[in-house]
Amino acid sequence: MLLLGAVALFEPVNGYQIRRELLSWSVDDWAHLNPGSIYSGLATLTKQGFIVRHDLDDGGREVAVYESTAQGRSELERLVTAGLEEVSVVDRKGFSAAFGLLPLVPEDQALRSLVRRRVALEELVARLAQPPAPGDAPPHALRTVMLWLDLATAELAWLRESIEEMKAGRLALDASTWTPPADDPGWQMNADRERYRALLRG
Repeated sequence: MLLLGAVALFEPVNGYQIRRELLSWSVDDWAHLNPGSIYSGLATLTKQGFIVRHDLDDGGREVAVYESTAQGRSELERLVTAGLEEVSVVDRKGFSAAFGLLPLVPEDQALRSLVRRRVALEELVARLAQPPAPGDAPPHALRTVMLWLDLATAELAWLRESIEEMKAGRLALDASTWTPPADDPGWQMNADRERYRALLRG
């Protein structure tokens, strides 16, 4: 999902730019996506038909740039939707990745998925709020359930607020509403993107 999303966000984009961008999201920490696996992942996605690779001559330097295919965009939409809606008491990596890619999803669709997640979280909190009786489980297991309940309750409060922010128009998903600082590497990425587009057209 992260690789497909990075290509879709920045296409046409080269592998180094994808690697730098994803590492700025600390994916090696929370998503367990190692820097060395990014290039092999791009090769795999190319073989699967989800992205296409173009080998360009960029001022005498050969560079591989990637773009999404229709199949890849469809798969990304499926993955993001699943990541937004599927609730796990112990694993939020899919949700973190999907929420980071929210600008790629139509706003009404993103809102529907977040509301579905809210409903699932409400059901989870209700179940966790009725833990086994003290004599029915070891004390440390009961403490674990209490931790899960606290985490799910905190996420539910955050999610409710995020949904209200979206409904009120205060949580804009359009990336153009945010301007990066002058020293952000994204400015160079934008310049490279325009050059790659010109090369692809030529």
